[in-house]
Formats: sequence, C-alpha cells, structure tokens
Amino acid sequence: MTTQNGESMIVVRGVSRGFEIGGEQLFWALKNISMDIPRGRLTILRGRSGSGKTTLMNILSALDQPTEGSVWLGDNELTKMPERERTFLRRKEIGYIFQSVALIPMMSAYENVEFSLRLAGYEGNWKERAQECLHMVGLGSRMHHMPQELSGGEQQRVAIARAVAHRPAVLFADEPTAELDTNTGLQVMKIFKDLCQNEEVTVVMTTHDTGLMEIGDQVFELEDGEIIG
Repeated sequence: MTTQNGESMIVVRGVSRGFEIGGEQLFWALKNISMDIPRGRLTILRGRSGSGKTTLMNILSALDQPTEGSVWLGDNELTKMPERERTFLRRKEIGYIFQSVALIPMMSAYENVEFSLRLAGYEGNWKERAQECLHMVGLGSRMHHMPQELSGGEQQRVAIARAVAHRPAVLFADEPTAELDTNTGLQVMKIFKDLCQNEEVTVVMTTHDTGLMEIGDQVFELEDGEIIG
C-alpha cells in the first residue's frame, strides 16, 4: 500500500464523534481530533476508561465512521468509502488484536492462524506463512497445542500471529497487555517493535499502562475525547 503522505500511514483531520442521547442531544466522545500516525512505527493511544481512545481506534480501523472530519489510511479516504469497500479494506490491509484473544478453542494455534489466512483470501502458501508467523512470536515448538494448553501470554502471541499473517499494512491492538503480567506484557511489546522493524507493519495500540509509554515511538494522550499534552 502506498500513502498519500510518504511518512504517514494514517492522517486524521478534525474528527469528532457524537452519539445520540435520548434521541436529541449528542454526546461528543471525540472532539476535533487531528493526528498523523507514521508508517512502520508503534503508536500508542493512552487514556483512562471513557477518554475516547477505543472510539478513536474504531474510527482509525474503519470499524466506525466519525460524525465530522476525515481519515486517510494510505491513499484511501475512509470517511468517503462505501461500506463494501471499507469491508474489503479491513480484510486485506488491517489486522486486529482485541483484549479478549478469542481463539477458536477446537483449533490448535497453527490451525487458528491458518484459518485466518483462508478468511483473508491470502494468496501465498498458507502452511508456510502460518508456521513463519508462529515462529516469529516464539511459538514454533507449541504451534500444535490447543488454546487451553497455552498460557495467557502464549494465547496473546497466537492472536498476534493470526492478526499479522495476511501481511496487513496496519495492526490495531486494543489493550493487548491488560490481562498480562508485566514481564509478559513487555514481551508482547517487543513483538510489536519487531513487527514494525522486520515486517514494516504500522502498529497502533491503546493502553492505560504508564509503564509502556517509553516503548512507543509516538504517544497520544486522550482525555474527555480530546488529545492533550
């Protein structure tokens, strides 16, 4: 994917998001957000619960549309794309990691990753790519284990392998370390940094953990729907 700005993968201008309350009044979850997210870097959206970071993440990842403003992902203006095109873009260019890893319990780690390649319509060798991604996250020796046989940190690493297997341009991770201990959380952050360097993936993640701030290449702090600092 090329970008409309060679250094930025995502460009946000004047984005606000309002929700109706009682059918009349709008509650503004985001207020006039403008930001540039560099390609191939780890960007952190930090904020307490209710700060608007998850709402912003959903808009950046084409899961939701803003009430006002524009968002570019590469050369695609998400805010002007029909839903069908946005769905195709999500499938091909975007990877997601949610706080709940949601692995398919009847499938091994390898099968979970390979299944994601089938869903994405990946055109390469599914077996080789699934194995490559599991080795990448340090699970080469445990790829045939079932989710219930893996620790929480290992399950999160399978979720990362699954999310990047189809070679997305951008990886979005919503509170990916919230349920992990400090050491395991740091291991996950190292994987994100390696993905940026070795796979040229742009990673955008949310967190409220102040201990992770220094690891990000760029940090945006949100409070009451606005970027502060």
